[in-house]
Amino acid sequence: MPEWLQVIGPVPHLEWTTLVFRLLAAMLFGLAIAGVYAATQRRPAGQTLPLLTTLVLLTILVAMTTIVIGDSIARAFGLVGALSIVRFRTVVDDTRDTSFVIFAVVVGMAIGAGNILICLIGVPVVSLVAFGLSILGDVAASAADRRLEIRVGAGRAPETLFTAVFVEHLKSSKLVSVVSARQGAAIDLIYRVRLRNPAGLLPLVKALQALEGVQSVDLKA
Repeated sequence: MPEWLQVIGPVPHLEWTTLVFRLLAAMLFGLAIAGVYAATQRRPAGQTLPLLTTLVLLTILVAMTTIVIGDSIARAFGLVGALSIVRFRTVVDDTRDTSFVIFAVVVGMAIGAGNILICLIGVPVVSLVAFGLSILGDVAASAADRRLEIRVGAGRAPETLFTAVFVEHLKSSKLVSVVSARQGAAIDLIYRVRLRNPAGLLPLVKALQALEGVQSVDLKA
């Protein structure tokens, strides 16, 4: 085995003021990363709170790990072996979550290595890209067609029943299918629609359900 891989060496000595500065910087940048994530995602706040906490703590812990490793390759391999006992089995539903976790890891490594300039430049750039893609996503969502299925009682006139609601909530609508249901007691109407507001899913469904004669409403991407 090569000698450089056997020698662990002492932990690099840093002044306590330098350590405090780096860890405080890691905390602040971790909070910034968590803030950008919270501002650019569309899930309820309660669902994202665990990941927000993880991003802040991960940035600080990676910074500490990088300080401990220093320039020792042997110590790096030792820490990898020690940390390999930790198993993460949580399924990541959104690939954006993985991106922000990597974001926190990279920032933590940079701060731990003393490369604050990388963070001062990289964090604003990545944040701007995240905000820009979030805005583009909202635009794309508003321009996307959705499948709207409405079940009404037989004898109703859908061409007049839904007119006011459609005008208020939809940019466009097109009837693509009519199916008899409940042995002729109801009719399933399937529309291809485009929302005026990407966040207007619930108001549209509530408005349709409030109409007399509407039995069920199903709105899908």
